[in-house]
Amino acid sequence: MAGTWSRIQRGTRVLYLSRTTLLHRDSESLSAGEGSDFEDSLRRNGKKRAAKRPLRPTPAKLPKKRSRKVRAHGQKESEPPASDLFDAVKGAKSDMQSLVDEWLDSYKQDQNAAFLELVNFFIRSCGCKGTVTPEMFKKMSNSEIIRHLTEQFNEDSGDYPLTASGPSWKKFQGSFCEFVRTLVYQCQYSLLYDGFPMDNLISLLTGLSDSQVRAFRHTSTLAAMKLMTSLVRVALQLSLHKDNNQRQYEAERNKGPGQRAPERLESLLEKRRELQEHQEEIEGMMNALFRGVFVHRYRDVLPEIRAICIEEIGSWMQSYSTSFLTDSYLKYIGWTLHDKHRDVRLKCLKALQGLYGNQDLTARLELFTSRFKDRMVSMVMDREYDVAVEAVRLLILILKSMEGVLTDADCESIYPVVYASNRALASAAGEFLYWKLFYPECETRAVSGRERRRSPRAQRTFFYLLLSFFVESELHDHAAYLVDSLWDCAGPLLKDWESLTSLLLEKDQNLGDAQESTLVEILVSSVRQASEGHPPVGRATGRKGLTAKERKIQADDKVKLTEHLIPLLPQLLAKFSADAEKVAPLLQLLDYFDLRIYCTRRLEKHLELLLQQLQEVVVKHAEPAVLEAGAHALYLLCNPEFTFFSRVDFARSQLVDLLTDRFQQELEELLQSSSLDEDEVYSLAATLKRLSAFYNAHDLTRWELYEPCYQLLRKAVDTGEVPHQVTLPALTLVYFSILWTLSHISGSDASQSLSPQKQLLGLKGRMVAFCELCQSCLSDVDSEIQEQAFVLLSDLLLIFSPQMIVGGREFLRPLVFIPEATLQSELASFLMDHVFIQPGELSSGRSQEDHIQIEQLHQRRRLLAGFCKLLLYGVLEMDAASDVFKHYNKFYNDYGDIIKETLTRARQMDRSHCSRILLLSLKQLYTELLQEQGPQGLNELPAFIEMRDLARRFALSFGPQQLQNRDLVVMLHKEGIKFSLSELPPAGSSSQPPNLAFLELLSEFSPRLFHQDKQLLLSYLEKCLQRVSQAPGRPWGPVTTYCHSLSPGENTAEVSPQGYPPSKKKRVEGPSRRHREDVSVSQEESLEPNSIPATPTLTSTAVKSGQPLGASEKMEEGGSSELAFPQGLYLLGNPRSRSLSPQHVQTPLNPSGSGLGKQLTRLSLMEEDEDEFEIQNDSSEEWQGSGKSSSSSEHRLDLLDSTELNFEDF
Repeated sequence: MAGTWSRIQRGTRVLYLSRTTLLHRDSESLSAGEGSDFEDSLRRNGKKRAAKRPLRPTPAKLPKKRSRKVRAHGQKESEPPASDLFDAVKGAKSDMQSLVDEWLDSYKQDQNAAFLELVNFFIRSCGCKGTVTPEMFKKMSNSEIIRHLTEQFNEDSGDYPLTASGPSWKKFQGSFCEFVRTLVYQCQYSLLYDGFPMDNLISLLTGLSDSQVRAFRHTSTLAAMKLMTSLVRVALQLSLHKDNNQRQYEAERNKGPGQRAPERLESLLEKRRELQEHQEEIEGMMNALFRGVFVHRYRDVLPEIRAICIEEIGSWMQSYSTSFLTDSYLKYIGWTLHDKHRDVRLKCLKALQGLYGNQDLTARLELFTSRFKDRMVSMVMDREYDVAVEAVRLLILILKSMEGVLTDADCESIYPVVYASNRALASAAGEFLYWKLFYPECETRAVSGRERRRSPRAQRTFFYLLLSFFVESELHDHAAYLVDSLWDCAGPLLKDWESLTSLLLEKDQNLGDAQESTLVEILVSSVRQASEGHPPVGRATGRKGLTAKERKIQADDKVKLTEHLIPLLPQLLAKFSADAEKVAPLLQLLDYFDLRIYCTRRLEKHLELLLQQLQEVVVKHAEPAVLEAGAHALYLLCNPEFTFFSRVDFARSQLVDLLTDRFQQELEELLQSSSLDEDEVYSLAATLKRLSAFYNAHDLTRWELYEPCYQLLRKAVDTGEVPHQVTLPALTLVYFSILWTLSHISGSDASQSLSPQKQLLGLKGRMVAFCELCQSCLSDVDSEIQEQAFVLLSDLLLIFSPQMIVGGREFLRPLVFIPEATLQSELASFLMDHVFIQPGELSSGRSQEDHIQIEQLHQRRRLLAGFCKLLLYGVLEMDAASDVFKHYNKFYNDYGDIIKETLTRARQMDRSHCSRILLLSLKQLYTELLQEQGPQGLNELPAFIEMRDLARRFALSFGPQQLQNRDLVVMLHKEGIKFSLSELPPAGSSSQPPNLAFLELLSEFSPRLFHQDKQLLLSYLEKCLQRVSQAPGRPWGPVTTYCHSLSPGENTAEVSPQGYPPSKKKRVEGPSRRHREDVSVSQEESLEPNSIPATPTLTSTAVKSGQPLGASEKMEEGGSSELAFPQGLYLLGNPRSRSLSPQHVQTPLNPSGSGLGKQLTRLSLMEEDEDEFEIQNDSSEEWQGSGKSSSSSEHRLDLLDSTELNFEDF
């Protein structure tokens, strides 16, 4: 029997090897695309199967096939339509198992017809309208059939079923994959080992997967990979059956001679042979699919195809690890980790997560991990956030399952990500940090299946570790981002406010000052996170709201933290009352309390203690952060709806009385004495700061602080003897006094008999007097006073602008204030001196910290934003915007968004005036450069090149609406020509006019002109040049450049007057020379300013945001603009130089070139070159090099996140 078994094994092995070799040859020939023929393989395999299984259907059953056709003739056509199966799968109206069973029934009756129906189903699934007929199937080779189908492919659109949009195609891919899976499942005990359908289906899919048609390649690869996945499941089942059979056979053979059943042994042996044969056949099919499809398509040019391959090989490794979880298969995932497309990298990471998440498989991943660990760690810094998130999650699995694999250096490269601006990435990094540093020390063990409560020692250990990480790492200044990163994985630990407060209140906690400050910030951050339920500033969850369960947890946490912290907050304030860095965040805790608990739980005694500590803190400190926090905390308690309002209001009055009396006493000393010592100055300044902070949040009008503060400011302006520490808060106090008075007047009933006319006049007088003081402060020697005066002045001018009477407040008209010309001029001068300054002028040679520079930049942006608001709301003359617009290009990185928004809104308010302002900006820059450098060689200076860039950016700001901007652009050109010839050279001199180089700036606006307008402008320029003497034969360069920009061939970005883009052929064809010379005088006169329609009046400032500049640049450059094709201009136009003489303007001839060449008339689905399918992804250096060259604008660090991490892929 052993000899018989060995002979059977050798025979089956020979059959398997021959079959595998045959499939290898077919797949290789199909991959090469040369003469492969699945019909020949069908015949060869048919012969092999007939010799192997003589009981298979023979031609004697052909009458049964014909009888089926005859029976079906009365119901449908003799040949069923190829779309029946496709429509059923597309509609997904019936069960896939029933659909496959019907096809199997038809296959049993007629193999060829049923298989042909299956072939046409896959062809239709590719989006091809052609079908494979029986004649084609018999007479044509594989390559001929695919070539024939390619010719019949619908090229009207690039969509095919897998990529088509619409509700009918939404579920097609799922139904398609389900059909393939069900087909294999239903055939696993019958047709799967027949050899006829599966072998030829594999050959068909292999041939289609090698096609140059994307739809064929994509659909067939998906089908082949899903077919492979189903075969893997079948092979797994066969492997299990073999193991069971082997155990049964061994058990039966080990029985005694009297109990052993020879028939049972023989049947088990026969079953083993059958299972072995089936397994070899399945392995042969899998081998053919892997080598014929996967090996070529995992590096396809289409990322969707690469993603399919990687996703499926990951499922093979997880389900059938004994065969596929080897280094020879893992290398494909490792190589593809360097793929350029995010979806492919995502599939790689998810596949690896499934492997590393199984503890039984990690032992086989050691070599792979050692080879590709560096790449997996580096993917934490991937430019795509979702890829980086999955990379961190993969590393968490590696950390849990493979101890010691990740080194300290690997982990240290992941720790900074907890401060990333993307919350999903930061949360994943926080989970990694928790499992690496916190979980081993704070692990809780389960008792009887339930987790016991963590001990206070474990809680304290967690906070000590958290403090150590934050303080020692020195990665960030704000612990709120670290708390948010750990919130999802360590939320219960962070919400242990009892342990936090006990650590802070202990006398011998052995914490340093920095650790105490960090612990206070962690306490405040965790309370805020629990109370508000959203991350800190700079991070967004992307969720619209909380669920009902989350809102319930949030409400419970808010009550819990309030009940715990109300008794302890006075104690914390008392302990840290002398430390401003700790007191300010502690006072912010009231923001997150449920203050009604003071009443409902009868905790008024703790409220009294809190008010006492609050008064002590305010009297003790003068830091703005502490004073603002104290004023805001008292404002929260001063709610009339609370029953304790009278008590809090009395405490507030006591505090303000104390501060006011101290201020009156110190002010009297200042006004009477000529000089004060440092202590007296500090005391007065501190009192003013406290009053200013409370005046911001509380109405202190009844204490009448305006008059004494105004006297103090008047002395400061007149004599200059008041220190700036006193002047700054005094300015703010007067400002708040005016605003609170306006609030009272606006809130009163204007229809009462007692008109507030006297109050209005009094407020107007105070406001005008204060504006004069601020105007005087603009010339102060102290920069802080200058900036403070500018901010307050711009706010007051905006508040008291004509906009204040809008909305039924006509009675406030006497308060409207329009600044005089001198004040407007001083505001503009201040802007030039303090905002538009070079980075080198920020400090006097001393290096500054990054956060200081960012704060200075924010301050300058606030100043510029205030000035621009004055322009847009009509407070200042719009012509003053030229001082802002002329710095658009030079300071684009710092203020580009503000200036662009101002330009957009100004254009929407008055397009004509805005165009004149743009021209005025260029004139001012040109005049300044001319005065500094002189007219000689002006257009070669770097400053002039910057002006050209600015003019180009101005031209792009007009957008694609050429017809709408036609008159404006013509007017701009005409005024520019006048300016360029406004100053003539001395009589008899051959030098060019000093402003003539301005024409080069004007040429940047030429692509915005229509053909006919260009001809009129050329005639107008000729008319203007007749008044200027020029040496014959020496054309001026700016005139030549400008005329070249007006040539018809240069207008490559224009559209037709109707708004439709002309064809490429028309785009390069210009009007004839005769047509240009026959322009009438009346047409020239149409360029006069009188022909431009009157500009609309300003009716509203509620305007829409404009199109981003980047989008308009792309739109213009996409239209073959002059900027996009600098070399093509000489190919399309006359290469000879153009010149102008005083007597005649030489216009260029009609372009003689052949145009742009071929034009695309349809979408071709064929790839240009087969070499495009090769992707160089085997080298990490190449991929990283390409990643470094990516645009830095894709990922920007949040300014609110002061970490300043130097992450390449962020």
